[in-house]
Amino acid sequence: MNARQLAKLGVPEDCISEAIKLAQAVAKYNRTVKKEQRYDIRTLMQEVVESPHYFFMQGGADGTFAHVKFLDEFDPIKNELCFLGAAIDEDQQFVRPDPIEYKVWGDEIDDASHAQMKQACCLPVAVAAALMPDAHSGYFLPIGGVLGLDNAVSPCCVGVDIACRMKLSIYDVPAAELDKMRNLMIEALEGGTVFGVGKGHQKPQDHTIMAEDWGITKVTREHKSLAQSQLGSSGSGNHFVEFGVVTTSDGEYIGLLSHSGSRGTGSAVCKTYSAIAQKKLPKKYRDLFGWLDLDSAEGQEYWAAMQLMGRYSAANHDVIHRNVSKIFGHRAKQVVENHHNFAFREQWSDREVIVHRKGATPAGWGVAGIIPGSMGSSAYIVQGLGNESSLCSASHGAGRLMSRKKAKEKFTWKATKNNLEKQGITVLSASADEVPGCYKDIEKVMEQQKDLVLKAGRFDPKIVKMCGDGSKPED
Repeated sequence: MNARQLAKLGVPEDCISEAIKLAQAVAKYNRTVKKEQRYDIRTLMQEVVESPHYFFMQGGADGTFAHVKFLDEFDPIKNELCFLGAAIDEDQQFVRPDPIEYKVWGDEIDDASHAQMKQACCLPVAVAAALMPDAHSGYFLPIGGVLGLDNAVSPCCVGVDIACRMKLSIYDVPAAELDKMRNLMIEALEGGTVFGVGKGHQKPQDHTIMAEDWGITKVTREHKSLAQSQLGSSGSGNHFVEFGVVTTSDGEYIGLLSHSGSRGTGSAVCKTYSAIAQKKLPKKYRDLFGWLDLDSAEGQEYWAAMQLMGRYSAANHDVIHRNVSKIFGHRAKQVVENHHNFAFREQWSDREVIVHRKGATPAGWGVAGIIPGSMGSSAYIVQGLGNESSLCSASHGAGRLMSRKKAKEKFTWKATKNNLEKQGITVLSASADEVPGCYKDIEKVMEQQKDLVLKAGRFDPKIVKMCGDGSKPED
């Protein structure tokens, strides 16, 4: 399609060039498939213009484009396209004329993240918001976005990987023992967990979570068997399990750090209830995320499913650490853990608020947490300072500097692995889109949020395992 045709469909003038790139990606895809498998470019572009976020999340109103391979092609340009259909007008039932303000920590934040936060601040149920220093654009709410809603929950703002979690086990094994135990730790990582889209253990793992009531919603009931098969696995994307050195005031010890969430079941819960929330809005407002009143049947269902996914994610880490620790031959003397991508019922400014932390760490006064950097930099054990202006939140990591596609174009895995080896870091498996250069400087990020958390310890990775099959993240 040309610029005139796109403008006629309603594409804003300053987005024409990006829309052309998308149309070209569709045309390129069409040339690779049979005639009956091709997509009508005009229809697709109309979907994007009318409801871009809904298009990206669900594959269009009827899911037609949910699994189309050319979607990968426009990862670098989706940020420019994702606000084409934003509809802010005087209809105060769905948007507010006086958007709430949000405070920002950090200075390396892309324009798309700010645009997403501004859109979130227009929700009629929004009462407070903040943006953390690791912020980068995501689906609906940016990663690092914190949003407080009044008696409402937004599945989109919680995210696809519900209750993605950090867990650190600290062993009573001095760090000085690491080199002579390196082979044993490699064996423990290789045998203790599983990585990859849709992957799980060949033998289903045991945990009390599977004895809970999974019939609380249709989607959890239908995905219980999937949850069982993926229990104790780590998925793909930025999920990892790694051995390293933990440094605290007590000394230096070997530790095990993991990052993963609720896998395919959490994703199914998000997509199911995001669609329900969005369908309650007129089509032109579906870019504004959608939310569920907590007094509604759907709101109560999602809340119950989200809580179950939180417990499932914790169980997932329990199994990972149990399996790895068993092979390693040591038990943890101390554990620190927290999760993000979750909605919390909390008190804020003398009122109850549903605080959504999309890639943000709870940081209430004295609350312990973990903020990782990358496979080549430190993670920090922190204690929250209870800063209400951030809704008692902090970053959940260093935050990405670039898209996965740009990372693969810029970095080679072989060169990165060699550089890490020189730093004393062994990477068993990973992908070029997760190399350290993809991420912001964790030291700078920590400095930018020193009024949000206090450093209580440091974890330095030494043996790292991530998904290395190059698959697209599912969570």
